[in-house]
Amino acid sequence: MIRKTLFALTIILSLVLGACAPSSSNLLRIGWAGSPDTLNPGTGLLTESYVIYSLVYDSMYQYQLDGSYTFEAAESVTVSDDGLVYTYKLRDGQKFHDGTPLTADDVVFSYNLYAATEDFPYMPGYTYYFESVEAVSPSEVRITLSEAIPNMESQLIYLFILPKHIWESVENAAEFENLEMIGSGPFRLAEYKQNEFVRLSANTEHPLNPPKVEGVVFQTFENEDALVQAIRTGAVDMINEMPNTAVEALQQEPNIKVVVGAPLAPDIADIIINQADPDTCPTEDGGVCSGHPALRDVNFRRALAMSTDKEKLIDIVLLGLGDPGKTLIPTGLGDFFNEDLQDYAYNPAQANSMLDGAGYADIDNDGIRDMPDGSRSITLRMNYPSDSVNAPRMAELLKEQWAQIGVGVEIQPLDADTLSSVCCPTFDYDIILWGWGSDPDPSFLLSVYLGSEVTSGLNETGYSNVEYDSLYAVQATELNDSVRRQVIWRMQEIVHQDVVYIVPFYAQAVQAYRTDRFTGWLDSGGKVALDDITSLILVTPIQ
Repeated sequence: MIRKTLFALTIILSLVLGACAPSSSNLLRIGWAGSPDTLNPGTGLLTESYVIYSLVYDSMYQYQLDGSYTFEAAESVTVSDDGLVYTYKLRDGQKFHDGTPLTADDVVFSYNLYAATEDFPYMPGYTYYFESVEAVSPSEVRITLSEAIPNMESQLIYLFILPKHIWESVENAAEFENLEMIGSGPFRLAEYKQNEFVRLSANTEHPLNPPKVEGVVFQTFENEDALVQAIRTGAVDMINEMPNTAVEALQQEPNIKVVVGAPLAPDIADIIINQADPDTCPTEDGGVCSGHPALRDVNFRRALAMSTDKEKLIDIVLLGLGDPGKTLIPTGLGDFFNEDLQDYAYNPAQANSMLDGAGYADIDNDGIRDMPDGSRSITLRMNYPSDSVNAPRMAELLKEQWAQIGVGVEIQPLDADTLSSVCCPTFDYDIILWGWGSDPDPSFLLSVYLGSEVTSGLNETGYSNVEYDSLYAVQATELNDSVRRQVIWRMQEIVHQDVVYIVPFYAQAVQAYRTDRFTGWLDSGGKVALDDITSLILVTPIQ
């Protein structure tokens, strides 16, 4: 459900290392190239934000590396025979970081706040079928659904429990900076400087997951090369991303272990294509809808797909550590992935023939095709997050590949905030190279294609299809796993045929840690997520 991107400012390593925390053998240091976009769980967009939220806040469930769910804030649940009523018993002894007990009232307040705050980009969708949320007792919460749903656990893992006594006095929850970030999770916020570092201290009184380290510092670095150098020198104990070109060299380094495998949240790289129609542009929501008109032609989009050499992108950008993509539903979601989809084969000759037949001729013989009416040439603006590890090389490769069919590309990296502002619902772009991190359940990623989400900004392409939208409603409440899977497979067929996105690959996670300071990393749990709570509550200093 989270936007995969990187955002960092140039920093001087020695200054930040000195500024973020005192020296301690029990303080774990993690290097990354990003930074949370906000400390407010309601408005967070980036992966880095959710890494921090999951450590500072509790939710009803915790997602495990093997794909299962375990209780976190809850210790048990009873479900009515009709699947409409869930009654959760909360775990004893839970307190917020300021010492206030966590009760059912906090859960009720949090869920109702997420449901009612329209300016929260993601959270209201998780509460869509919540008819009511009530406190049965100080330690029991009853959630009544309007319809039974097949994925209650995945709906609750990102609904972080907020302290009512702090948030109830906030006038505008979507504008609340939440700088103190009081939660009840295994770690508490100690210090934060955006684009520099986040320092967390251990909540040793956590009733379920008391950490074994003094704290964790998430350190922002200038780029991926700086990350690699930091783990080599011991400036950090773990890095959660790196260029794949560094894998072989780091594997030869003493006291460093490189871990490669399926990511906990499957990583979907996407080539976002602006299909927003100026005639139906959401101008009241800031829409510009300046996308190149050729992109609204499905045959033109298919030609782009046929001129995208995914195997070459995987070999060069990922050094082979990935699989070809098809839709936003990745292979990591198991049976929900439509394995029967036949992808567009790389065939520039056929793509050229298709464009010739559609009237996209090179009128002035400059090597760039023109619109059939001769109104403008087909040169596409291509943007990507300025500190992405993979996007710069991918952009250059796509420019070379699309040039073979007479499509020009102008590349411009943008910082994450600017990229978000031109994306959605502004639609002031042509092509964006970005990506998503997936929920355990496909429902959220499927919602990104909905026509009803164009004005909210969740739909980042402007695409709309009546059949797809109706099928989305069917799968959301279908309790039969086999039937639901069939519906989701059909939905993937529709968007793949319409080339809503071009999905170049599903990348493997590549992380590394030092073996000489801490032990206990979960590096063989089925998926790779060393910065997840599942590892960070187990990691122990080596004495």
